[in-house]
Amino acid sequence: MDVAVVTGAARGFGLEIARRLRGRGYRVVLADVDESVTAAAAGLDGLGVVADVRAPAAHRQVAARAADLGRLSLWVNNAGVLVTGAAWEHDDDAVRRLVEVNVLGVVHGSRVAVEAMRGHGGTLLNVSSMSALGPVPGLALYAATKAAVLNFGLGLQGDLARAGVPVRVLTCCPDAADTDMVREVRSDPASAVLFSSIGGLLTAAEVADRAVGMLDGRRLVRAVPAHRAVMARAGAAVPTVGLRAIEVLRRLGERRRRRAEG
Repeated sequence: MDVAVVTGAARGFGLEIARRLRGRGYRVVLADVDESVTAAAAGLDGLGVVADVRAPAAHRQVAARAADLGRLSLWVNNAGVLVTGAAWEHDDDAVRRLVEVNVLGVVHGSRVAVEAMRGHGGTLLNVSSMSALGPVPGLALYAATKAAVLNFGLGLQGDLARAGVPVRVLTCCPDAADTDMVREVRSDPASAVLFSSIGGLLTAAEVADRAVGMLDGRRLVRAVPAHRAVMARAGAAVPTVGLRAIEVLRRLGERRRRRAEG
C-alpha cells in the first residue's frame, strides 16, 4: 500500500489534505507537534505521530514509522506558523521559531523524504503561501520564510532532475484561509492584509482540494486563487507600485478584519 506523510496534520490544511489522501487510497501518517494528531489519525484509520518538524531526527522517526506501513510515496510538508507585525518588533524566540518551523522544517522533511523515496520514486508537496510571490508589509518575516519554501522546492526539483532521482517537488501557494492560524492573529491590525481578498478568506477544504489536485497534473507551482497571484507577482516586478497597491488592500482588509473580530 502507498503511504503518505502529512506534517502539521492535526488541523487546518494538513488535516484536510490527509482526508483527501485517505480518500485516494493512501495509508496516511499524520505528524504534528500537537498530541491531538493521534485522535485525528484515528478518524482516518491512519497513524498519528507526535513530532516537532524543527528536529531532523523527528522526520527520520516519522519516515521509519511510515515505512513500516508500506511504500512511502508522498510527503507533504505542511507544518507552519504565522507571526504578524513589523520585523523589528518580533522577539528573538518568535523569529527563531518562525524560521525553524517554516523553513528548516521543510528542508529537513524534504531531505528525509528524498532519501526514503529515491529508490522507488515519489512526490514531495510543499505548502508555501501567496505571500511568497510579492511584498507583504505586516507579514514581512513570514513572507520571507514562505518565499524560501517556494525557491527551495524549485531548486530541489532541478537538482533531483539532474541527478536522475525520480522524485517530483510540487509547491502550493494559497492565499489566506479561515483557519485557526489566521483566527489567532486577527486581533492584530498588522494582519489586515490577510483579509483583503475580494472573495474573502479561502476555506481549508478549498486549499486542500487544489493542493491534492496537483498530484494529477504537471505544474510544479500552483497559486490559489490564480488572480491574486497575478497581482502579487506584478507587485514584485514593480515594487514601488506594488507597495502602494498593498497599502490600498491593507485598508480594505482592515475594515474586514474589524468585522471578523466582532
